[in-house]
Amino acid sequence: MSEAGQEIENRPIIGMATQTLQPIPGQAPLSYVMGQQYVRVLSATGAIPWIIPLLTDDEPTLRVIFDRLDGLFLAGGVDVEPTSYGEARGDWCGPSDPARDSVERTLLHWAAAAKKPVLGVCRGVQMINVAFGGTLIQDIAHERPNAVKHDYFPQQGYTDRAMLVHTVQMAPGSKLQELLGDSVTVNSLHHQGIQRLGKGLEATAAAPDGVIEGIEGKNGQFLVGVQWHPEEMVDSDESMKRVFEAFVMAASDFQQSRRSSLHRA
Repeated sequence: MSEAGQEIENRPIIGMATQTLQPIPGQAPLSYVMGQQYVRVLSATGAIPWIIPLLTDDEPTLRVIFDRLDGLFLAGGVDVEPTSYGEARGDWCGPSDPARDSVERTLLHWAAAAKKPVLGVCRGVQMINVAFGGTLIQDIAHERPNAVKHDYFPQQGYTDRAMLVHTVQMAPGSKLQELLGDSVTVNSLHHQGIQRLGKGLEATAAAPDGVIEGIEGKNGQFLVGVQWHPEEMVDSDESMKRVFEAFVMAASDFQQSRRSSLHRA
């Protein structure tokens, strides 16, 4: 194998669940989709991205896919279904994808058991929280009217996904402080947020209005979630690249540890 081939062979495999795209009559059948920028950034920071189908009716195959992963990435997307955290759907809750919720929850529980590294962004941080028993604010503007604006969506005319709109303060001693410093200015493309924290999680970053913007796990696993979209900022902010680099490095360490265990066996 060439040196380049060996380098790629040794890259950690990062799995990322897709999202359901409903059929478009005359154009497309029921499909799985995911934004390309996530894949590009993971690849550019040394990972092999692996897109995961929503196999809600085939857990054995989903488990085989998971077992080949060295890390799990949770991307942005539609709202988390409120019934998945024990609440009725409010008037301001948007479209959801129960199949994606189910698959990501399963993958997160497996990752926690195996201590595989996890990184979640935007919806991803919310899904981490829900998977471990937390709840969400279904619409920040209506449930917290004194909050700063968080929903800078393209359909509202905010076409620059990297537009910086508010600061985030990091908790002292946190992984996010280590990677980003005491504070950073971020983009913001969400209307939901974390309400009650899930078990085993701690809030390690917050917006000026107190809305939780970052969480981390407490069990020593690399488990980090941020409410903004760092993948859109990597070209303009070196610190955002460090978030992905730290995640991929943790996945690489997991890969090496697993290979060492297999060799010993």
